[in-house]
Amino acid sequence: MSRVGKKPVALPDGVKVNINPDAIEVEGPKGKLVSPVPEGIDVKLEDNHLVFKRKAETKQLMAFHGLARSLAHNAVVGVSQGFTRKLEIVGVGYRAKLEKNNLELNLGYSKPVVFPVPEDIEVELEKPTLISIKGIDKQRVGQVARKIRDLRKPDPYKLKGIRFVGERLIKKERKAGVGGA
Repeated sequence: MSRVGKKPVALPDGVKVNINPDAIEVEGPKGKLVSPVPEGIDVKLEDNHLVFKRKAETKQLMAFHGLARSLAHNAVVGVSQGFTRKLEIVGVGYRAKLEKNNLELNLGYSKPVVFPVPEDIEVELEKPTLISIKGIDKQRVGQVARKIRDLRKPDPYKLKGIRFVGERLIKKERKAGVGGA
């Protein structure tokens, strides 16, 4: 049995769950999310916990068992607490500015890059070089953070660019045969 799939999902206070045959609707103080349930997986609500069971022992259903539980857990955490990803901007003159629903980034290009912030995502600037991305959908928060990071990936030689907070980067040595100091 799947180690992830057999763990029950605890429902915190204020979170309501509606179980359908093909999806779980989760509603909480921060919003509402729908988590899909693959065919062959049964979901039951037992004493304020969601329990996932599979109907057969096929390899595909074993994989879906853990997936269904993880997606439901992420939905419950999202509507109760929310998710946050932080990005830091490293480089001389690199900074961000938030205007209305647009994130304006100075990243060493000839013109500032304007990134339109989606409606379901909240972006805050803690410092001009520290961006905080918040939302209730974990996948969506990570996707927006990745799109912003891809605007200027960290350079492997000087490590300048946008990176996730806590991301370990490996600095490369300069290229052999290059003149100069």
